[in-house]
Amino acid sequence: MLFNSYEFIFLFLPISFFIYFYLNKRHLVKASKLFLVVASLFFYGWWNVKYLPLILVSMLFNYTVGKSLSSKKSSRVSKKGMLLIGVVLNLALLGYFKYMDFFIENFNILFSTKVSLLHLALPLAISFFTFQQIAYLVDSYRGETKEYDFLNYSLFVTFFPQLIAGPIVHHSEMMPQFARLKNKVKNYYNIALGLFIFAMGLFKKVAIADTFAQWATQGFDVAKELNMLEGWVTSLSYTMQLYFDFSGYTDMAIGAALLFNIKLPSNFLSPYKATSIQDFWRRWHITLSRFLKDYIYIPLGGNRKGEIRTYTNLFTTFLLGGIWHGAGWTFVLWGAMHGVALIIHRAWQKLKIKMPIILAWFITFNFINIAWVFFRANSFADAKKVLKAMFSGDLILPKSLSNISFLNGANFGNWSKIFVGEGYLWVWLFASIVVVLFFPNSMEHKEKFKTNIFYLLFTLILSLTIFMLYKKSEFLYFNF
Repeated sequence: MLFNSYEFIFLFLPISFFIYFYLNKRHLVKASKLFLVVASLFFYGWWNVKYLPLILVSMLFNYTVGKSLSSKKSSRVSKKGMLLIGVVLNLALLGYFKYMDFFIENFNILFSTKVSLLHLALPLAISFFTFQQIAYLVDSYRGETKEYDFLNYSLFVTFFPQLIAGPIVHHSEMMPQFARLKNKVKNYYNIALGLFIFAMGLFKKVAIADTFAQWATQGFDVAKELNMLEGWVTSLSYTMQLYFDFSGYTDMAIGAALLFNIKLPSNFLSPYKATSIQDFWRRWHITLSRFLKDYIYIPLGGNRKGEIRTYTNLFTTFLLGGIWHGAGWTFVLWGAMHGVALIIHRAWQKLKIKMPIILAWFITFNFINIAWVFFRANSFADAKKVLKAMFSGDLILPKSLSNISFLNGANFGNWSKIFVGEGYLWVWLFASIVVVLFFPNSMEHKEKFKTNIFYLLFTLILSLTIFMLYKKSEFLYFNF
């Protein structure tokens, strides 16, 4: 079920909200939690019910292992061995569904064999709930978890606002909130704030990201060749699409969770304002960065074992981060590029030469934009097409932007057609860059929010995108 759908906004969300708080009002606390778990599983199963047993088995397995790891009783298998088994089996499940065909393809190329592909559909959210549960196992091994029954653990994993595409949450962030008595009563400030943040995310996705998606798709997937101007339009369109799509999803997740008095962690803090690649990863997909740092980089040794080892750990961490995003060599290269960039940044810091802030931002933003080309491209050929155009020097200025050749034949919706037809593509690009660089982000608005007429009107204006939901589109991170 999509956040940007009528069935979610007008049926699932309000029904879940009213039943959950009705049960709590009747002091049926366990029943309210059970209802929320069942509702979340229904939300998950809406996409493909046949993968529902997969998440249920995964939860039961990880709960059992986690309970054993946090137990003080001795067992036949050492805790380190049990943790290893738990992590390996989680990664095996993820690897089978997400990477098996990729492995077979490369095996066939390497050994000139003809092993048939499995053509497995990627179970929705498997990357996110796998990482979340691996973190739980590691924390249980470290003695950082408390005793939770299976109902509470299930709620931690399946809570629908964050289930499909994050933020990736810790048990310590979620479970105490569900246990607080004051969170079992409707909070009208949280309701108003949640609706505001949700509306902002909806606007980001439907009005902005889906508009840029048309231009990015046309350049990456449809056009046979591009000139320099078209190459930059294509890459920048995807750069903006990805940010507004994923941050929009996260805003909607945070907003929906607030209706239930649950505060999810921030996941984006104006990442395109970053003045270094390290700064970027402190602002972009923050909960993934936290996971990579806490459960890969630091266990590998972090920066504690000398400079060469630190560089190796940085590169390895982001190479794995690239692979986590998708089964393809373009994702491997994207992760490697970011790993190398972080190494260069660390080495530059050693020189203690301060770069002008505008130049630092310019280099960082353009690196990110170029790297996104590999992240988006379906193949190296598509990436080469776009990058070759961007740096070809073949600058052809059309009389109007509607004459850009790679847009010819694009199937735009009514909203987009107004702007393409009138040649306002560059206005969209310029406006989006101004917004991401100079306007407060949604979390800054969240901190300043007040229940007054200004924010009421702001919410209502943003909510007008509800009338555009006839153009349903999935979120980009559903693919990861």
